[in-house]
Amino acid sequence: MLQAQAEPLDKPESFEANIAIQGRAVEKCFGDVVAVEGANFEIPAGSFVSIVGPSGCGKSTLLRMMAGLIPKTSGSLTVHGREVEDPREDVGVMFQRPTLLPWKTSLDNVLLPTQLKRKPTEDDAERAMDLLRLTGLDDFCFNFPTQLSGGMQQRVALARLLNIGADILLLDEPFGALDEFTRERLNIELSRIVREVNATAVFVTHNIAEAIFLADYVMVMTPRPGRLADVVKVPFGRPRDISLMRDPEFNDMIGHVRSILGVEEV
Repeated sequence: MLQAQAEPLDKPESFEANIAIQGRAVEKCFGDVVAVEGANFEIPAGSFVSIVGPSGCGKSTLLRMMAGLIPKTSGSLTVHGREVEDPREDVGVMFQRPTLLPWKTSLDNVLLPTQLKRKPTEDDAERAMDLLRLTGLDDFCFNFPTQLSGGMQQRVALARLLNIGADILLLDEPFGALDEFTRERLNIELSRIVREVNATAVFVTHNIAEAIFLADYVMVMTPRPGRLADVVKVPFGRPRDISLMRDPEFNDMIGHVRSILGVEEV
């Protein structure tokens, strides 16, 4: 039986002086409803962290506060040592739906962050093509969203996110609407891409297996009011492939996270 060691992120083994995101007593209320309560955490730069918990536990709310999309009610929440007050250029966000512009090709959708600032140059177009290559879509650069599968559309959205130039990627169940096989393939691709660009990633999901497969650390949240019940360190090396999910140690870890949640299934 795997004895998973639950480690607080405020004591990472090799990242003590390099924290990307830090929360201290973070709380968010919507009127009388407490969505997130007393969250304390530190996310090491360059790490992949999953936030897992049942629906309505405050996972997405916490992610949106990290992104500066909604304000916290109280506490301290910093990115690279600066208090989060508004969206920032070094933080990119990806949601469940790709939200591509249907009248633009894959290449132009990836170029959109640049087009909103200035007229793209040849170098900008080449960088966008490099990102499409990174996501395996360079052969579909002139296709429109309606000509792409759901998984391919999400890859375009991921390439667009990377084109923002952010070194922190916040992902809110980006593959939740896809079929299981496509989702598994994209999880492998996401893990590879985040590693190649050396980004810090925070991934929200209610799927425990997905959370463990992707992450270096899993933040486990309780039902509302959302509290950070524990942080579990994932012991598996990288790169990972889908066969890891058949490993008895992997399944023991799923059971460990479920035991923290106090439920049989999430």
